[in-house]
Amino acid sequence: MKKAISVILALIMTASLASCGNDGGISVSADPAVSADASIGGEGDVKTKEDSTKFRIGIVTGSYAQSEDDRRGAEAFAEKYGNDMVTIGIYPDNFTEELETTIQIIENLADDPLIKAIVVNQAVDGTAEAFRRIKQKRPDIICIAGEAYEDFEDISEAADLVVCSDFVARGYLMIRSAHELGCDTFVHISFPRHLSYESVERQVAVMRAACEEFGMDFEMETAPDPTTDVGVPGAQKFITEHVSEWVDKYGENSAYFCTNDAHTEPLIRMLLQNGGYFIEADLPSPLMGYPGALDLDLSAESGDFDAINKKIEKAIVDKGGAGRFGTWTYSYGYTVSAGLAEHARRVILGESVLTDINDLSKAYGVFSPKAEWNGSYYNDVATDMRYDNTILIYQDTYIFGDPGHYMGTTKVEVPEEYFLIK
Repeated sequence: MKKAISVILALIMTASLASCGNDGGISVSADPAVSADASIGGEGDVKTKEDSTKFRIGIVTGSYAQSEDDRRGAEAFAEKYGNDMVTIGIYPDNFTEELETTIQIIENLADDPLIKAIVVNQAVDGTAEAFRRIKQKRPDIICIAGEAYEDFEDISEAADLVVCSDFVARGYLMIRSAHELGCDTFVHISFPRHLSYESVERQVAVMRAACEEFGMDFEMETAPDPTTDVGVPGAQKFITEHVSEWVDKYGENSAYFCTNDAHTEPLIRMLLQNGGYFIEADLPSPLMGYPGALDLDLSAESGDFDAINKKIEKAIVDKGGAGRFGTWTYSYGYTVSAGLAEHARRVILGESVLTDINDLSKAYGVFSPKAEWNGSYYNDVATDMRYDNTILIYQDTYIFGDPGHYMGTTKVEVPEEYFLIK
């Protein structure tokens, strides 16, 4: 059911911020302070031939606080093609409480007649409604959702293309990897809002079944939602205060997984101190949680994922964490923002087919050279319906060590029955 995709393509470009500038690019945000960044445009910029084409691509992400990798990926695309091809939007951190603001930020991009495609990563609540409004007034705009929060039936109907991490295959593969590393317990950390999403609900069911197959215990813990009144600081404080308690409860051979980006940094930091395993983040990346947890300055390595991984690996080994912490070697959030924009650009230019997995993987490969990906079209287990515009993907898992190693997950055949679990 899976088709392995091996991608070896161009060198990744260094990320740089796209914002207001004299060359026509704009930035929109719920908070004016967020968009007060310097332009990358200027007479000294080296422009590619696509800079003169008369279209723009809108990329909407979360803020640095909530989704730094997603934002950096948008900036990398802007750096590669020039500020005049890109408009970057930022939805509110508290998007669940500011739903109409989120919708307006996405919808307002369509007011620019040069916008030909809009990419939203992560496609939080309100994205489907924004796309519906856009299609009513600008049916020519290609609407793409990356890592969708809303029900697939809803977002797949509103969007032209939906691309998410493969929550089914990864649900199985994370448990399998934890088992191979010697773990006897897998602990899932989340909160009611995330658990209400179809993708998270199905992944929990898959993880629970996989734990039964491999003779492991499956446990669930609840942590605060960062979009509520406690905010990101309160949610992170909770994780910091409870990890040692969880490791005492479940043992040092327990592996931990959280569904929220903001929880990742304190979870990694405290597992380094208290024992336990971390297979990979919900949206895996060496930049997700690791720099903050390890107190690393990666500014000199910006955009060079080989150098980033080496520096993180050394720090983990020095702190005694070899063999216990993993990631995807290329940031998922970064690749989705930049890769989906690249895919949209190629589709607009007539070089790619929007819903073709091979074309999509080639676009992702521009920003994840040498990465191995696996992907398939989404199937609704309730209706047995395949969504030809909804693609699930994942990358191989790398475990930091001395030396580190890949788990070979993209080559593993996930048993068919896991794709039927509701």
